Amino acid sequence: MDLSHRSDLSELMDDAALDEATYRLCLRDLSRVNKVTFTHRPMLRWLDAATRALPAGSRISVLDVAYGYGDLLRAIASWAERRGFVAALSGIDLNPRSAQAARGATGRRQNIDFCTGDVFAYTPQAAPDFIVSSQFTHHLPDDDIIRLLRWMDATATRGWAIADLQRHAFAYYGYPLLARLLRWHEIVRHDGAVSIARGFTRGEWAALVRAAGVPARIAWRVPFRHLVSRVI
Repeated sequence: MDLSHRSDLSELMDDAALDEATYRLCLRDLSRVNKVTFTHRPMLRWLDAATRALPAGSRISVLDVAYGYGDLLRAIASWAERRGFVAALSGIDLNPRSAQAARGATGRRQNIDFCTGDVFAYTPQAAPDFIVSSQFTHHLPDDDIIRLLRWMDATATRGWAIADLQRHAFAYYGYPLLARLLRWHEIVRHDGAVSIARGFTRGEWAALVRAAGVPARIAWRVPFRHLVSRVI
């Protein structure tokens, strides 16, 4: 695999012909991947920093773009409870199967609104304080990433953050070994490696941010992640 540029290989989970049961199994295993690889840690730490000045009892709203199985929003719900915030949490995802799976995995105590739709045609009823997106932008061509950056910057009132994979040889060749060891679904094994190959270098993120014309910070996070963010 040539990792000198972003791959355009397709991921098997993006196939509309994938049956419902297999799709749910893959989402479940992806949530396990996220847990083992600390995927949500950079986003939760960013929210911590972005809300540091807010007292307990403050009301905040967070929108997650491309929520998938909903595990980031569930993690944010737990984080908000620990911080003493009153959180209004919602997500937008193009795939209607994601909404069904996310609702099924979310307890009644965590009141999260999972919506279905195209983010570029979506106007929230009330502008969210924070917009987040994790492990999504590598699915997009560069032009759509630029659109997303502009949309997030124009829509969020307090800040936004994107977390996604760094394209790196160690991650690309090491992930399949980890996935096989932990017996994740074969589609998750395949798609994880493809996702890394579709990931980004810091220079590529810098070019996308410049093209979007948004004032964003780019930071590297363990393990093999970039966090692109802005606090307004």
